[in-house]
Amino acid sequence: MEIIDELDKKILKIITQNARIPFKDVAEQCGVSRAAIHQRVQRMFDIGVIVGSGYQVNPKMLGYNLCVYIGLTLERGNMYKQVCAELEKIPEVVESQFTLGAYAMIIKMYAHDDKHLMHLLNSKIQAIPGVANTETLTTLDESINRSLPIEYQPWQ
Repeated sequence: MEIIDELDKKILKIITQNARIPFKDVAEQCGVSRAAIHQRVQRMFDIGVIVGSGYQVNPKMLGYNLCVYIGLTLERGNMYKQVCAELEKIPEVVESQFTLGAYAMIIKMYAHDDKHLMHLLNSKIQAIPGVANTETLTTLDESINRSLPIEYQPWQ
C-alpha cells in the first residue's frame, strides 16, 4: 500500500515550488476543496512525508560569509551520540550526518570569517570529548539546493 497517492504528489509538487501559495489556489489547481487540501497536508505532516516548514534565510545576509563542511574522526564510533549532543550546542552547526567511510561524521557549519571559523574549530569542535581529528572543506558557491523531485521512483 502506498503512503501517498497521486493527489498527494500533486499537492506536494505545488507546495514545494511555492510554500506560500494559499490552499485555496492549491485546491483550484487540484480540483478539490480547500478542506481536502488542509486534511491531506496535515496527514502528510502526521505520517512524516512533510518534515518541516518555514522560511529559508540567506546566511550571507546575516554576516555568515563562510560555509564549511567538516569531516570528524572520532576516538570511537560509539561516541557519536555524545559528540552529536555537544554539536547541537553550537548554533553555527546546521547539519550533522553519521557516515561510513573516511569520517565518522560530517557536519555543515557557517562562520562569519576565518577568525570566527578558527575559534569554532579550536575552541568548540576540537574541544568536544571524543573528537580525534577534523578536516575542513570550505565552499565557494552553492550550485544546487533542492528537494528530491516528487515524481522520483526508488530503484527497484
